[in-house]
Amino acid sequence: MAKILVVDDEAQIRGLLVKMLSVEQHEVIEAENGTQGGEKYRAHRPDLLITDLVMPEKNGIDMILELKKEFPSIRIVAISGGGGITGSFDYLPIAKLVGALHILQKPFSLQELKSAVAEALGTPGAR
Repeated sequence: MAKILVVDDEAQIRGLLVKMLSVEQHEVIEAENGTQGGEKYRAHRPDLLITDLVMPEKNGIDMILELKKEFPSIRIVAISGGGGITGSFDYLPIAKLVGALHILQKPFSLQELKSAVAEALGTPGAR
């Protein structure tokens, strides 16, 4: 299947995503912030990037902008719980504007994740 990079600062969420994707036979690489995510994307060139948006060190929006400049055809699924640095703010529409193919609001179901991944990868089984 596909090689997928999961970037999320919450270890529990990252672990859950890894399990959900591994069940689908994907190879999963993990990073805990946008800085690590950029480095791991460049090193491993995954087929898909799934990233949280609100993270310390470098947020998901900045990482998306940076990687989109270098890799214009990068495939991205953005996820967010809607939290923000200074309170509640919805970053998902911004992620879509800067290049995410799909956005998912946390919490989301396994089926929603599977559909988003399939659509982003352009594989059969996408809705």
